Amino acid sequence: MILVTGASGFVGGALCASLVNRFPLRISVRDKSKTELFANVDIFEASLSPDQDWSSTLSGVSAVVHCAARVHVMSEEAADPLFEFRRTNVDGTLNLARQASEAGVRRFVFISSIKVNGECTDLGHPFAADQIPVPSDPYGVSKYEAEMGLRALSEETGMEVVIIRSPLVYGPGVQANFLSMMNWLQRGIPLPLGGVTKNRRSFVFIDNFVSMIIACINHPAAANQTFLVSDDEDLSTSGLLERMASALGLPSKLIAVPTVLIILGARLIGRSDFSQRLCGSLQVDIKKTKDLLGWSPPVSVAEGLGQTAAHFLKMKS
Repeated sequence: MILVTGASGFVGGALCASLVNRFPLRISVRDKSKTELFANVDIFEASLSPDQDWSSTLSGVSAVVHCAARVHVMSEEAADPLFEFRRTNVDGTLNLARQASEAGVRRFVFISSIKVNGECTDLGHPFAADQIPVPSDPYGVSKYEAEMGLRALSEETGMEVVIIRSPLVYGPGVQANFLSMMNWLQRGIPLPLGGVTKNRRSFVFIDNFVSMIIACINHPAAANQTFLVSDDEDLSTSGLLERMASALGLPSKLIAVPTVLIILGARLIGRSDFSQRLCGSLQVDIKKTKDLLGWSPPVSVAEGLGQTAAHFLKMKS
C-alpha cells in the first residue's frame, strides 16, 4: 500500500492519477469535498500539523510519498513566515515520518524544492544534488530543515528516505506564474523580454515529475539519496515565451528591451526578486538521477508545452 499526502495538489493529484491503477493506493487530503475521488482508494482527511495522529492512515502502508506542504507564496501575509513554514513543513513532516517509521513503513519519499539549493545559478554551472545547500527564503529553509530531520530519522530508525528537489513544475492545469504567462500571450500583450536570451532555466513537465517519483518508490538505488529532476532541456526566458506562444498558435510579440534596464526598473520598484526570475538563470543537473535510476524524462519539452497549451485553450473555449 502506498500513501500519497497532498493528493489534492497539482503534483499529488497527477501522481495519484498515475498510481491508482498500478498500486494499492491510499491518499490524504485536508478536505475530501475538494478532491476528485478515485474508485477503490482509501481517502483520509488529515492536516500537516505537528500533533496530527496518522496511525489509522499509515496502517498497512509500505511507502509514503509526501507531497503535502505549506507552499511558497508570492504575497506572504503571515507575521512570521519562517515560523509558519517550519510548523508545517518541518514539524508536520517529521511528525508524519516518525509515525511512519513506527508503523513499519519501508520508504519515505519527500517532495522537496530546488529552493533548498538556492535561488539562482551562474550560467552553465547548474545545481547538483549533493552540493552544499544555501536556501535563502523561509520556504527553502523549511524544506532544507525537513530534509535534515528526515536524514537523521532514517539513520536512527532504518526507514529509507528519498528526497526529490524540483524546479518549477508545469503541465495541464498549472497555476501561478506559468498560467499568467499563457494569459499574457493569449491577450497579445507586448512583453519586454525579447532580449532575455542568454539566461537558462530548468523546468519539469508534470508527467516527467510523476514518472521520476514513481521510479523512486521502489528502485533499490534510490534509498537514502537526494535527486534533482527536470526536463533535461533548459530554456531562456525569451525562448520559453516563444515556444509557449507557438504551442498556443500565437505570435509571441516580444520586445527586445536590454536586460540591464529590466533589472534596473525592477530594482527601482523594489522587485529585484521578480527580475531575477525573469532574467537570471536557475539550472539543475540531473546526471545523478539518470545514472543511479536509469531514468530519463519520457516527455519532451515540445510535447509538454503542447499538452499544457491544449488544456489551457480548452479551458478558455
